[in-house]
Parts: sequence; structure tokens; C-alpha cells
Amino acid sequence: MQISNIPFGTTDWSSIKPTEHVGETGYAYWHTQHFGNIRVRMVEYTPGYLADHWCTKGHILLCIEGELHTELEDGRKFTLKPGMSYQVADNAEPHRSYTGIGAKLFVVD
Repeated sequence: MQISNIPFGTTDWSSIKPTEHVGETGYAYWHTQHFGNIRVRMVEYTPGYLADHWCTKGHILLCIEGELHTELEDGRKFTLKPGMSYQVADNAEPHRSYTGIGAKLFVVD
């Protein structure tokens, strides 16, 4: 990733209106900022959320609250708790996430 032409700035995530994304079950609420070709999000998953697709987008993801389970298409499973992160490249390993108790995430992609 090359970060260029972005002046210093701050983000008050509470001031960014969320967009609602329906999962196979539950909902995801994205607070999104774009900086050139970089998307930065604060994402909240409701309890019982299950993604409705296998994602091939690369991410750097930090779990802030709750618990996030991520399954790779090859069957491997990982659990993130607050303070844990994962990273995956574009088109590397299809993945999808779910949470029983809800989760709040900070995502860069």
C-alpha cells in the first residue's frame, strides 16, 4: 500500500452517518471515510451477524469490542477478541465473518 497525497486530519467516527448492510443474518453498520484509493471504516456487527458472501477484498482489521469469528473458504477458522487483528491480501484467501455477541472493528482496505 502506498499512502500519498493525504494531508494530516482527524476523524470523529460518531459524526459519520452509518450505512446499513444486511448479512445472511444480522446487520453490519459501516462508518466510512475514503482517502484516495484507501477506504477506512469503523464497522459494527449486530449479535448473530453472518456475512452473506465470501469476501476476496484485502483488509487490515482490528477488533475493538466483542468477538469476531472469521472462516476461510478452505475451512480454517480464526477468532478475534479486542486488541487482536488480522490482515489478508486482495484475492488471496476468500473469507467471511460472523459473530454471536456482536463486534466493533476498525478496517483499512
